[in-house]
Amino acid sequence: MLTAIVDYESGNLHSAQKAFERVARETGAGTVAITSDPDTIRRADRVVLPGDGAYPACHRALFDHRGVFEAIEEAVVAGGRPFLGICIGMQMMASRGHEYEETPGFDWIGGEVVRIEPAEAHLKVPHMGWNDLVLDAAHPVLDGIATGDHAYFVHSYQFRVADPAHRLAHCDYGGPVTAIVGRGTMVGTQFHPEKSQATGLRLIANFLGWAP
Repeated sequence: MLTAIVDYESGNLHSAQKAFERVARETGAGTVAITSDPDTIRRADRVVLPGDGAYPACHRALFDHRGVFEAIEEAVVAGGRPFLGICIGMQMMASRGHEYEETPGFDWIGGEVVRIEPAEAHLKVPHMGWNDLVLDAAHPVLDGIATGDHAYFVHSYQFRVADPAHRLAHCDYGGPVTAIVGRGTMVGTQFHPEKSQATGLRLIANFLGWAP
């Protein structure tokens, strides 16, 4: 089994690679490849799309890599391969984003990426650090993860889903902030599983073992 972590020069690939390789080695989940090669992505059994920084910059960088998005879409949408978006990689699954400028998303899961606006004045943006997950729905990638488990967040914008059924988990930061989304063979985490210790490693293991 091959898990492709997409390299489009907009993610912390070293940390993600180490976490996925560790879990794959411990669980016998095949090999992990960091790649920007469309053919490798197209034939991968699972696709992971990380993303750090601002939504418009990540979107431009992805589409500047000729053929990469088309390969992701062929593998995930047409081929039904499991997909995991991380941070901005998750946000780009939305219909559009509103960070600095309106930017289209993949429109895989309906919704908008909007600025976090905590109801409590003392809470600063960006939302940075550890926060407790609140599970909203059961899902195979959440096996062994419970409400109250910690995850590590760094972001100023959140994915506000159009259909509440697509929000698998949230956290509280002066109001609910989307933490995990999912639809069909696609899931995404706003937090960084590679930095979220036991919770993140469990989610990665669940993703690598997921057979939707």
